[in-house]
Amino acid sequence: MKHKPVFKNLKQERWHYQRRVVAAGIMMVLLLLVLLSRLCYLQVLEHTRYTTLSNQNQVELTPIAPNRGLIFDRNGVLLARNTAIFNLELIPARVPDLKVTLSKVKKLLPISALEMKRFKKQLKQHRHFEYVTLKTKLNEKEVAIFSTHRYDFPGVRVKAHLIRDYPQGNILSHVLGYVGRINEKELSKVDPTNYSATNYIGKTGVEHFYEAELHGEVGYQQAEVNAAGRTIRILNRQPPIPGDNLTLTIDSRLQALAQEALGSQRGSIVVIDPNNGEVLAMVSTPSYNPNDFVAGLTQKQYDTLMHEPAQPLFNRSIRGQYPLASTIKPFIALQGLLTKTVTPKTSIDDPGWFQLKTSNHHYRDWRPYGHGEVNVNKAIRVSCDTYFYQLANKLGIESLAKMIKQFGFGKRTHIDMPGELGGLVPTPAWKKRVHGAPWYPGDTLVAGIGQGYMLTTPLQLANGTAKLAERGRAFQPHLVLTAKQADGTITPSDPAPQTSVSAPRWIWDTVINAMQSVISAPDGTGYHFGRDALYTVAGKTGTGQVYSSQKYDRYSDKTLPYKLRNHTLFIGFAPIEHPLIALSIVVEHSDSHVESSPSASHIARLLMDEYLLKEKHWIH
Repeated sequence: MKHKPVFKNLKQERWHYQRRVVAAGIMMVLLLLVLLSRLCYLQVLEHTRYTTLSNQNQVELTPIAPNRGLIFDRNGVLLARNTAIFNLELIPARVPDLKVTLSKVKKLLPISALEMKRFKKQLKQHRHFEYVTLKTKLNEKEVAIFSTHRYDFPGVRVKAHLIRDYPQGNILSHVLGYVGRINEKELSKVDPTNYSATNYIGKTGVEHFYEAELHGEVGYQQAEVNAAGRTIRILNRQPPIPGDNLTLTIDSRLQALAQEALGSQRGSIVVIDPNNGEVLAMVSTPSYNPNDFVAGLTQKQYDTLMHEPAQPLFNRSIRGQYPLASTIKPFIALQGLLTKTVTPKTSIDDPGWFQLKTSNHHYRDWRPYGHGEVNVNKAIRVSCDTYFYQLANKLGIESLAKMIKQFGFGKRTHIDMPGELGGLVPTPAWKKRVHGAPWYPGDTLVAGIGQGYMLTTPLQLANGTAKLAERGRAFQPHLVLTAKQADGTITPSDPAPQTSVSAPRWIWDTVINAMQSVISAPDGTGYHFGRDALYTVAGKTGTGQVYSSQKYDRYSDKTLPYKLRNHTLFIGFAPIEHPLIALSIVVEHSDSHVESSPSASHIARLLMDEYLLKEKHWIH
C-alpha cells in the first residue's frame, strides 16, 4: 500500500516556533524580574539587617548602658547612687543548646526559681542575638567558679553592671521612689534602642518623673570576637552619655528629723520655702526601703507589703486626702473680711452650738459650753466652730469655695512627681452630679469648719499655708533644684509663680495676727508650741473628725477603735515678718480628741528650730 506524500507546512511551523520563543522569552523575563526584585529587596531594603548578621559572624555590636544620673539633696548629700554588681548573661543565638546549658549552669551556680522565671520572661522581651540576664549579684566566689569553667559555656559571660542604691534607706523612699526591672508595657513607651542595654527604669517618685533626664543615652561597642564569643579586639566605640545629676530641694537632715518626729504614727509632713516653692521635706509614714525593690521582691514579699494595714507604699503626702478641719478657718475668715461679711470687731455670743432657722438640729462647737463673746481674732485663736458656722452660713458655699480654690485647694499643685491627687472643694453642682442630691444649708455649715465633703492632701495644705504666709503670693511646689548634664552645664529650676490672691494689707494682718495668737496666747489651741521660740510663728491647729461623736460617746480616747480616732492637723509658718518656712502636719487617727493636741505642734516646733536656728537660715 502506498503512503500519501506528506508536505511540510513551513509557515505553520514557523508560527509555532515563534510562539514558543516568545513564551520562553516572557518566562525568562518574568523569572529575571523576580530574581532582580529579590536581589533588590535583600541588597537595599534588608541591607542593614543582613550586614549586621554577616558581621556578627566575626564582629559583635554591643550596646553600652549609660550611667544613671546621681541624685543629691540641697546640701550635697548623696541620695541615690550606682554601685557595681556582677551578672551572669547569655546570648541565646550563641548558645548551642539552651536547655542543656541552663542545666549545666544550675549544677555550677545556684539559680533560684524566681531568677529562672525572670530569665524566661526576659527571653520574650529581647531579640535572639542580645544578652539576657540569667543571674544577678554574683559574689566573688561565684564569679571565680564560673570563670574557671567559662570555656564550657559558649555564649555565656559574667558582666559588671551598675545598679541603683539608696544610702538613706527608707527616709526618702516616697520622694525618690525607686527603679525596678523594666517590663513589656514600659518598654513599649520608651525608645527600645536607647534601653537596649538597660534592665531598669524609674517606677515611682523622682526616679520616674525624671526618667528621661536620669537615664542618659546608650553607647555602642563594635568588637571582633571568636566562635566562643570572646572579644579579640575593639574595632570601634561610641561612648554612652551619662544621665543628668539632679540636686533636689530636699534638706535630708530636716527630712530625717520629720520622719523621726512622726515615729510609728501614720501621717505626713510637708515643709515648703514660701519664697520659691522649694519642698524642703516631704515625709509619709510608714515608709519602705527602696533598695528591696531594686534587688527584686518575691511575690510573697510584695503581697505582704501591698496588704499591710499601715500601707507603707501609699504616699500620703500627695495621695492622702483628709478633711481640712479647723485649718480652713483662716481662709474662711479672710473671705469674710474681704467681702465685708464681718469686720475685725464683729462678735457673736457663743453658747456652744448653732442652729439654722429652718431646722431644730444643733451644730455643736468642740467646746460644749461655748467660748462666750467671740470676734474673728478669738475665733481663730480658740478655733470656735460656732463663729465659723455662722460665717459660712452668711457667705454661702459658692463664696466659700471661691476663696478656698484661690489657695490651691481642690486641684493638683502639679509638683514634679507622679500620682498626685487633687483633693475636693465641694459645690452644689458637684453634689448633684456625683451624689444626685441637692445641696443643703447644713452642708455649707460643716464645710465652714473643714468637714463634710471637703478634702485636701498634705501637699496642698502646705502650699496653701505658704501662700497665706506670703500674703497671696505663691510659687508652684517643686522638688528639683538643678540638673547637671554630662558636659558640666547646670540648669536651675526657676520658680513658677502661681495665681496670686489679692486683699488689703490690713486683712492679711488681721488673719495672720490671729494665727500668731494661736501660738502665743494662753488660750490658743497651739499654745503647746511654746512661747520661748526665738522667732515669730503663725499657726493653726485642726482635728479631722472621722466618726459621729454622738454614736461613739461611750468610748474614751484610749478605748476608741483606732480607725475611728480623729486626725490631728497643724499648719504654720515663720518668721511672720519674712517667712522662710511653711509646713503642714497630718497625724492619722491621733490618740487625742481635743483641739489642743500637742503632738503636731510639738513636731512643728522641732522642725522650725532645726531649720531656722540650727541650720542658721535665720538669726534672731
